Order: sequence, then structure tokens, then C-alpha cells
Amino acid sequence: MELTGKIIAVLEPRGGVSNRTGNNWKSQEFVIEVPGQYPRKCVFTVFGEDRLNQFNIQMGEELTVSFDIDAHEFNGRWFNDIRAYSVVRGAAQVAAAPGVAPQASPFPPAQEASPFPPAQEPAGEGSTDDLPF
Repeated sequence: MELTGKIIAVLEPRGGVSNRTGNNWKSQEFVIEVPGQYPRKCVFTVFGEDRLNQFNIQMGEELTVSFDIDAHEFNGRWFNDIRAYSVVRGAAQVAAAPGVAPQASPFPPAQEASPFPPAQEPAGEGSTDDLPF
């Protein structure tokens, strides 16, 4: 799944030592706001010091975040875990690479949606169909 929006909060990094493996770990949470008539906010986690350094997420950046959702149970309660695995900055990087001509879409351009359904042709004479659609 993906979300595109603006980073509105950068929380403090957390770290420790794994009880199972004895290795150090580090994670950090970020809040992204998705624009729209009713803006939505989502907190996601980046796990691993290498990914934190690679993504280098900063406050106020416009990002597209690819993430996985998982849930876990703790003391009879369930919690969601949203982990980012990829980050793309700005809309320019989502576009085709430089020097590559954009491909024409095989689909016709979208038309503005009308609040009314299309007009129906009246049924021809001799039609046994009484339904208006």
C-alpha cells in the first residue's frame, strides 16, 4: 500500500538490544498527512538504522510512502503496526526517468462525472420490456 502526503511530525528514535539475538535495533515513527477535503493522518514506523539513514525523512517533506500493515496482540488487546519499506520524495521522482518519452495512455481521458444518470432511449414499439432501464 502507498500514501502520498506531507510529514507533519517526526518522533524521537527508539532503540535497544534484542533479547533473542543480542543485536542492537533502532526504529523511528513519523506522521504523514494525506491532503483532501478531510485530511487524514497516519503514523508509520521505519525499522532499522540502515533504513533510517537511507530514507532520511525530514519534517515538512512531501513523500510517497510504501508500507505493510500487520497487527499483534498484547495482554488481550490488538495493535496495528504500519511499517514503511520504501520512500519516494516528491512527484517528480514518480514520473518517468529523464530521457524516456512518456507513453500515451490506451484509455480515453476521464470525463467529468455528471450528477445525473444518462438519458434512456424509450423502448421501441412492440417491446415487452416494462422496466425503465
